[in-house]
Amino acid sequence: MTTADVQAVGTGRTFALPVPAGALGTALRVVLSTVLIVVPVFLFSTLITFLLGAASGLNPAAGIAGDAATPETIARIDAEFGLDKPIWQQYVDWMSSMLSGDLGVSWFSKIPVSELIGERLAVSASIAGVALVIGLVLGVGLGVLAAVYKGSPLDRLITAYTSVASTLPPFVISIGLILVLSVGLHWLPSAGYVPPDENFGRWLSLIIMPAIALSMDVVADIARQLRTGLVAELDQNYVTGAVVRGISPSRILFVHTLRNGSGPALSILGMKIPTLIGGAVVMETMFSMPGFGRLAADSALRGDVPIVQGTLVVAIVFVLFCNIVVNIAQSVLQPATKRRD
Repeated sequence: MTTADVQAVGTGRTFALPVPAGALGTALRVVLSTVLIVVPVFLFSTLITFLLGAASGLNPAAGIAGDAATPETIARIDAEFGLDKPIWQQYVDWMSSMLSGDLGVSWFSKIPVSELIGERLAVSASIAGVALVIGLVLGVGLGVLAAVYKGSPLDRLITAYTSVASTLPPFVISIGLILVLSVGLHWLPSAGYVPPDENFGRWLSLIIMPAIALSMDVVADIARQLRTGLVAELDQNYVTGAVVRGISPSRILFVHTLRNGSGPALSILGMKIPTLIGGAVVMETMFSMPGFGRLAADSALRGDVPIVQGTLVVAIVFVLFCNIVVNIAQSVLQPATKRRD
């Protein structure tokens, strides 16, 4: 066992935590350090989410009882949803319920918010998940090719592609894909959603266009950052030494330089995950998919505050979880990060 100095957020003070040595110890140190940052961020984000709902001034009585609602009816509805309590008491109750997995109920349908989100989350997760896979596979592939063939026509072609792709918003790419693949060639459907366990082929045909449109920006950024990192690493002395010792080029590239040069690409990946979630909302609208984002947008227009707050909380948790995973991957893959820890 060793100890890790962990800085307490906002205090500047450090304290030692016993952690095991080796890769497990490194991962545990990163998790502990990240948790000390993530918890305050989560509390602050959820506080802002709650205050936005409270400051909106929306009240379910107007929608439930209508214009003819009496003061007694309004007071009864407020008491039913706990809106007659002080703001701080409402926040404490909301946080207590949220931490136990209860996101409340819809003001108008009385259906649990977690149930509504669970029904829609699969659609958004399908779009964002497939887009992330496409972004990683194509981004890493193009970045490696551009770095290995630096200065060649292939490098210039990839650089030109990433420059153009990063300037095109997803909805423009979506329109182009629909016009070519759906309207022109009739290869793919342009709207709807089917769960993968019901018909996997149909699910893939419906998901692939919004996922491609959403992934283009991720592909471009990962390819550019990975190319920059790999080009810098391939000029290092340890690479020259490895060549002199007769180590194969593929081993030098994939075992040594890719690990050390992937830092910028991993960092940009962590920043792109919230973009994927936000972009999935636009894709759901363009491809008429009943997803998580459309639930939030429709609820916001209807004034159903508990659903809007619930979707924001789920998005916050998802983004923070993905950033923890990226931080751990970065610390495990990069020896320099381990030394800093």
